[in-house]
Amino acid sequence: MAKLIALVDGSIYSESVCDHAAWIAGRGGAEIELLHVLGRRETSSEPANLSGNITLGARTALLEELSALDEQRAKLAQKRGRAILEDAAARLAAGGAGRVTSKLRIGDFVETVAELEPGAEMIVVGKRGEAADFAKLHLGSNLERVVRASHKPVFVASRAFKPIKRFLIAYDGGTSAMKAIDYIARSDLFAGLECRLISVGGDSPENRKRLDDAKALLEGGGYRVETGILAGQPDRAIAEAVEAEGIDLLVMGAYGHSRIRTLIIGSTTTEMLRSCKVPVVLFR
Repeated sequence: MAKLIALVDGSIYSESVCDHAAWIAGRGGAEIELLHVLGRRETSSEPANLSGNITLGARTALLEELSALDEQRAKLAQKRGRAILEDAAARLAAGGAGRVTSKLRIGDFVETVAELEPGAEMIVVGKRGEAADFAKLHLGSNLERVVRASHKPVFVASRAFKPIKRFLIAYDGGTSAMKAIDYIARSDLFAGLECRLISVGGDSPENRKRLDDAKALLEGGGYRVETGILAGQPDRAIAEAVEAEGIDLLVMGAYGHSRIRTLIIGSTTTEMLRSCKVPVVLFR
């Protein structure tokens, strides 16, 4: 693995992002690029357009004062961003990470990630952002946007890091799930970890063959694989398996349906991210 991008925002999940990034880099020898993105609103110094019965002289003075305050706020936002990156770099160094670089960018979050991701193999992001403590079941506002837009695997860090020894692949036979299988079979990231491969649905010959084919690819990559077919709703069945079997990491395809369909019937990906307490690696 050449490089991974770790997205830090100063939330309680930033430490976990750093710890998981250090773990990934340690297994694959990757360089870590820390990225903090400031929204344009945070750095805008354009004065507000006021209206009302304010005299011309008073309005001019007020606009000048507001402009000065906005400029100061923009400078403070950049100072805070640099401090977040410095703290993250220090945590990575303490965790044994080798090559670490930092970038502070201004602009749209997803557009910035899309610009930088071609040079990276994986993106690491926290499950929730700075409002995590206030809305524990609300995913980070940028998480779904990043996952839907990214062409690279997205590693979604859980709230706290713990050693990863056993991972589960939720396999549905789709294109994104096949990408996950192919990536794992070729990557050093998962080498030496216990692998569990499951499908949710009927135990039919077709489903069994699909699962066996995926197992063969993984075994060709040197893995010992346990397989199983579970009954029930995918999100609930997978979450129960993660909990019952002591899984440390979940791997699955992401957002296989359109946004409109997701709004109508929900998304297995979103439900898994909400309910699972372990990190999740998503492939599109």
